[in-house]
Parts: sequence; structure tokens; C-alpha cells
Amino acid sequence: MAGGAFVATDGGRQYEGEVTAFVLVTCFVAAMGGLLFGYDLGITGGVTSMEPFLIKFFPSVYKQMKDESGHDSQYCKFDNQLLTLFTSSLYLAALVASFIASITTRLLGRKPSMFIGGLFFLVGALLNGFAINIEMLIIGRLLLGLGVGYCNQSVPVYLSEMAPAKIRGALNMGFQMMITVGILIANLINYETSKHENGWRISLGVGAVPAILLCVGSLFLGDTPNSLIERGQHENAKKMLQKIRGTKNVEEEFQDLIEACEQAKKVEHPWKNIVQKKYRPQLTFCSLIPFFQQLTGINVIMFYAPVLFKTLGFGNEASLMSAVISGGVNVVATFVSIFTVDKFGRKFLFLEGGVQMFICQIAVGGMIAAKFGISGEGSLTKGEANLLLFLICAYVAAFAWSWGPLGWLVPSEICSLETRSAGQAINVGVNMLFTFCIAQVFLTMLCHLKFGLFFFFAGFVAIMTIFIVLFFPETKNVHIEEMNRVWKSNWFWAKFIPDEDVSSYEHNTSH
Repeated sequence: MAGGAFVATDGGRQYEGEVTAFVLVTCFVAAMGGLLFGYDLGITGGVTSMEPFLIKFFPSVYKQMKDESGHDSQYCKFDNQLLTLFTSSLYLAALVASFIASITTRLLGRKPSMFIGGLFFLVGALLNGFAINIEMLIIGRLLLGLGVGYCNQSVPVYLSEMAPAKIRGALNMGFQMMITVGILIANLINYETSKHENGWRISLGVGAVPAILLCVGSLFLGDTPNSLIERGQHENAKKMLQKIRGTKNVEEEFQDLIEACEQAKKVEHPWKNIVQKKYRPQLTFCSLIPFFQQLTGINVIMFYAPVLFKTLGFGNEASLMSAVISGGVNVVATFVSIFTVDKFGRKFLFLEGGVQMFICQIAVGGMIAAKFGISGEGSLTKGEANLLLFLICAYVAAFAWSWGPLGWLVPSEICSLETRSAGQAINVGVNMLFTFCIAQVFLTMLCHLKFGLFFFFAGFVAIMTIFIVLFFPETKNVHIEEMNRVWKSNWFWAKFIPDEDVSSYEHNTSH
């Protein structure tokens, strides 16, 4: 271990190198792509609860919110499809962009895709900040979505390829860390701007700042050795590998990357490859992890926290401050994940987070049922409101150290080079599709399911926790190119992995 050599456990390969400052700085800059996504997640719920914004763009919602005649229950005050389209249209655009981005990420490299993503987000944020009608607002949202799609596709892949195996989990989680920081910053800005008549313009327009940071930062990044080899730039790839490992002696790792790339080139197209039987684990996890991640119900809290707290009887300022508190918990809990993911492993965090989220959702649903019932009429005492906020924060914390960061880390680290761009596109695509669906139907579901909405999401948390117990093998400290050995050790996936895929790896490591 002298000199900080990387060691993969369970008989994995050992490469010489150190955790260099260059890698840490590079990964920090790249992870700023998460700031864009996080800022948008946090900003929309606050803006849609601001009265001047509603009066200008959604007067019918404002009228419905102020209606004291009792025609609508407390649960239905914000139920409006056009209002939810403002939130959800971004994720539909991100879904489309992720598939285009998978092609540009492969052909042009990871770095240009990040720059393109930042540029789209910049224009979208400015359009939203200066919006004078609903059309301008929605077009801006669609451009923001293209930016999010590009960044969510390219950044996790970039981070996984730059990071050494033993700290890959922590560095990759920099992306999720930036998402949570973005959410917290957005909540704080909303809290301040809500006091001003046109504060919503500042909230939406400030999204241009992280976009500029990413665009400028990406110009100074180097592309990953994997990407350079993929595009035939072997000399540049070797220099980059030496730079990020902090040693001239990278020959063994470099040859392994070239071999992996040669194997990848034998496949005409990654999309044809990922549907082959031997890649069934990768296809399954790249599809189901983002699906389950959205059905934890987290985006209900992140999109609509102020709206949700307002619905539950918190005042306007109190609802925005409650969103700030849950956003702060989100950031702190993500730090917990960064420091534990490579120590305790992915599976432990998945399971602990699942159990904690399930308990919190059942408790929140039960409490709302007891206080508001079916009619939605009722109120909370200060103590009850604080308890509700505590339960929601405990739920946010559980997500933030488990399904939040792992939802991006695991799909990006389980795919070998020949399926990586397709696998990440599926991951982002499924994530955005179900983010769109949840964003579009949540307020209607709240209106019809009422407190049962929390039991609905708790049911999915139970299902996905059982799924992890049965089908997920631990992937900590495993080099990306040796994942087949891990799948072969699982009772279910073993039958999909050909013996020669594992034996050829073992033959290579024995030499």
C-alpha cells in the first residue's frame, strides 16, 4: 500500500498511483453539473407557491388557493395541470436530451457534453427570469431540461472514469452532493425573494450562475482516459492517466483500458449490446434503480415542499423555511453517504435507507390521516407541526445517504465500456420519465389519495428494499471492468454470465 497504491479487494487488480489533487479538483468541477439539476429541483416548488408568480401566470390557481367557500378540500388547493406542466415539462425535455447526449458523449467525449448542457441551461434560466407570458416560461423550461439531460448523462460517467476504484463511490457522489447543495441554495433564495413583488424573477434567473460556472469550468477539464482511447487518442490518454494517477508507471492499467476498449469496438452499437443476455444485470439495474428512486416519493418533497407544507397548514414564510430546513438536512446526510459508501458498501446503505424511509412515510401518512382526515379540514399545533417536519427531515436524510446518491453511482459503475453510454442513457431516461410522471400527477394524486399518498410511496419503498436484498451484489472497491465476477457470484445473475467472461478476467489478473 506504500505510495497510495490502489487495491481492489476480493482478488482484484492492483494499480500503482495516488489520489491526486488534479483528480479531486477535476471531479469537483465536473460535479457542478449536479448544481444545475439541484437548483432547478429546489427553485420550482418555492416559485409556484409565490402569490405574484401565480397571479401573473396561473390566476385560476391563485383564485382556487384563496377560495374559502369550502368547494375544494385542503388537499386540492393547488391541483392544476398547467401548473404541474410548468414543473414537469423540464423532465420530458431531459428525457429526450439524455438519448441524444449518449451519442455525443461517446463520439465527442464527456467534456463537450457537459459544456453543451451548461449552455442550454444558461439560455433557459435567462428566458425564465425575463418571461412575460406562459409560452416563454415553458420554452425556458424545455431548454433547462435539455441542459439537465446532457449533464445527468455525461457527469456521472465522467466521474466514474476519472476516479480510482477505492474512492470512486465518494467522488461519484460529488454529483449528488452538488444536487443537494443546489436544492439548499434554491430554498434559501426562495425564502428571501418571496418577500419581493418580482422575487420569482430573481429565483428563476439566478439559475444562469451555476450554468456559467459549469461552462467555464468544463473548458479547463481534461477528458477521461477511457473516452480518449475510445476515440483513438492513445498518447493523450496515457498522458492523462499519468496525470490523474500521479505516477509515470501506469502501463498495466493503460493496457487494461485499451483491451477493454478493443472489446467494446467489436460491438457495432452499445444499444444492441446492452440487450444481450450476458448484460441482463446491467440492463435491469440501469432501468429499475432510477424507477425505484423516483417512486420513493422524494421528488414530492423536493419539487413541492413549500406547496406541501402550505397544504398542511404552514404559513407562507413557515412553509419556505421548512423547505430550507429539509434542504439543509439533505446536504448534511449526503456528506454521511460520501464518507460511508466505500467503507460500508452500497448494499448496506440501500437497505438502511429503505427501512428508515418506510418508517417515516408510514408515520407521516398516519399523522396527516389523524389530523386532517378525508376532508382535509384540520390544523396542526406547533408541536405537531415540528414533529411532522422532523419526520419529513428523517425521511429526506435516509434518501440522501442511500437511494439519492446510489441511484447515480451504481448504474454508472456497473457498466463496462461497451455498454456504458447506453446504460447511462437508460438510467437518465428512466429517471427523467418517472420524474416527469411524478411531477405531473402529484398534485392530482394528493387531491384524490389525500394522506394515502404517503402509504402509496411507502409500499414502493418496501418493494425496492426487498429487490436489493435478493438481487444486488456488493460493488464497492470493484474495478469497473471486472464487474462480471461480481454478477457471477449472485444466485440469480450467475446463469446469465458466461463462464468464459469470468475465466478470461482471472487469466489476465494471474499474469
